[in-house]
Order: sequence, then C-alpha cells, then structure tokens
Amino acid sequence: MNGLTTTGLVRPARGKLIAGVCAGLGRRFGLSANVVRLLFVLSCVLPGAQVLVYLVLWVIMPKEGSARAVR
Repeated sequence: MNGLTTTGLVRPARGKLIAGVCAGLGRRFGLSANVVRLLFVLSCVLPGAQVLVYLVLWVIMPKEGSARAVR
C-alpha cells in the first residue's frame, strides 16, 4: 500500500471474488471473507434488498490504495 494507511471500509485489491465488498466487510469487522460471503448468501433467502445493498456498497466503498481510501 505504498506506506499509506487506510481506515474504514475499503475493497481490497487481493482476495476478492466479485467486487471485494464481502472481503472488505470481513477485514473491517475482523471476520473471514468466506464467513461474510456465506452470511450474504444465506441472507438472500430472506425477504429484503440484500443485492441492492451489495451494489450500493460496491459503488460507495473505495478501492484499497485509491485516493478516497486514504485518510
């Protein structure tokens, strides 16, 4: 990361499957990315806007190393 530190939610450059949202959430909250992915898939059987929330997070979470990610 070129010596820059990041705080908050960021989508990692490595370890992502689709957009890195679950990997970023897992990293931020100290969980395995696979646990977050499993929870997301299981939540899809419940009524709600899970996919919409994922898409919104994809848009608003900055990529790791981007200017928006560094504070």
